[in-house]
Amino acid sequence: MKVSFITSEGNRVEAQGDPGDSLLRVAQAAGMPLEGTCEGQMACSTCHVVVEKDWFDRLPEASEEEEDMLDLAAGVRRTSRLSCQIVLGEELDGLTVTIPAESHDMSR
Repeated sequence: MKVSFITSEGNRVEAQGDPGDSLLRVAQAAGMPLEGTCEGQMACSTCHVVVEKDWFDRLPEASEEEEDMLDLAAGVRRTSRLSCQIVLGEELDGLTVTIPAESHDMSR
């Protein structure tokens, strides 16, 4: 399944994932600057993405814990989510998200 990432410079990066993959893992494999410090345990906000409006309503609602972590993220918007909490399924084939300009992978 295809996922599109829009970088902070406005470039589109296409990536492939499999059903059941987290968006964070697909993003990291595509070289996106999402650190994912907590390794998907929802204990940080370093995998914050902005979901394109048309796709946002197709996602399951964010948990209260995810909302709490998003409160700590820089550049949060109404359609912000943690990429570690987005699990790809066939219904998300073609998903498009933007990587906030504030995102930096300090492990690189």
